[in-house]
Amino acid sequence: MQTAPTADPGDLSARFHAVRALSVALVAPLSDADATVQSMDDASPAKWHLAHTTWFLETFVLRDFVTGYTLYDDRFPFLFNSYYEAEGQRHARGRRGMVTRPSLDEVIAYRAHVDAAVAAALPDLPQAAHDLITLGCHHEEQHQELLITDILHLMAQNPVEPAIWPAARKVPVAMPGPIGWIAGKAGVTEIGHGGDAFAFDCEGPRHQTWLTPHAIADRTVTNGEWADFIADGGYDDARHWLSDGWAWVRKDGITAPLYWERGAKETGGGWTRFGLDGRRAIDPAAPVTHVSFYEADAYASWAGARLPTEAEWEAAAALYDPAGGNQLDRAGPVEPRPATASAAFFGDVWEWTGSAYRPYPGFKPVEGAVGEYNGKFMSGQCVLRGGSCATPRGHVRASYRNFFYPHQRWQFTGVRLAKDL
Repeated sequence: MQTAPTADPGDLSARFHAVRALSVALVAPLSDADATVQSMDDASPAKWHLAHTTWFLETFVLRDFVTGYTLYDDRFPFLFNSYYEAEGQRHARGRRGMVTRPSLDEVIAYRAHVDAAVAAALPDLPQAAHDLITLGCHHEEQHQELLITDILHLMAQNPVEPAIWPAARKVPVAMPGPIGWIAGKAGVTEIGHGGDAFAFDCEGPRHQTWLTPHAIADRTVTNGEWADFIADGGYDDARHWLSDGWAWVRKDGITAPLYWERGAKETGGGWTRFGLDGRRAIDPAAPVTHVSFYEADAYASWAGARLPTEAEWEAAAALYDPAGGNQLDRAGPVEPRPATASAAFFGDVWEWTGSAYRPYPGFKPVEGAVGEYNGKFMSGQCVLRGGSCATPRGHVRASYRNFFYPHQRWQFTGVRLAKDL
């Protein structure tokens, strides 16, 4: 975390309460059972997300800065710590779904208690605590996106495929034209976060890098284009796949993006997808999503292109508004939307890059437990850029680095192509 500039405590209070309220709104349609179950080790129960983000604030703000504060429940640090080794032992990640108690209502009561304590203490807290509340807000926004995608993955395991947020029938739109190409900056350029505004530590330091002549696509790949890849045998042609990716496809029987299914022959046999609004026909014009790095790289090979590096992506995206595009504004059935006239580098889908998640030159994690936040994960993962339809608006920047393992695809992940010139 970089230190945020001194801000009006009233502004920080408003942001804090808005972020905390959105998390509760996101779980409003869930039953206690919905909020307890864990669908896979990579996902966490909704109840755990709500409690973990609260534990973060209780631990690093209230416990460490408010004299005389008593923990709400001294069992909660073990249950709701995630990976902070400096904070001691914790419940195994893959067993979070076994924590049937506390109930969802009890977790929401825990949130209310901590929220009230933070609000009462905030006017008298030092700048260091304000910085941690700011970090806590950004941390919770990350968990809001995970909360949405984990709920989606959970409901996809239910044979009746319930719609969490019923939505109106989609109105078909015209397919976008062929991909256009934006000439990228070549030569020495600077990337990474600079200045004194908030950023996660992994986004900096700002530094120079060299870009060779290249072009980057003016939009992401659509569902319709991905269906063409499938129809052309893309998942059956080893020539397009990295060795690890081909092994993953064969081992797991991958034939389409996550949540896609072919419709019945009697209804035309078209592709459908499962979303937060239930199962529907895919929108051919919308960005393809829920694809892994392996799939993204294979598609790029099939299309005669490649994935952009994160430096190429950032240099291009820096000209666009990071608060624009299709991002999360309120609880509801979010999904990627068809491309507009804008290049739309932000929102809709996280865009896989060809870059490994590694530290920038001069990177140093911050001191203390919060220094475990990013740096220790810089191994074996790939960088994604741009945010998605489930990313809270205002959360991302051109320098923002998301990262996942190359086989993972339960997030809203998509593809923007690049090519050498």
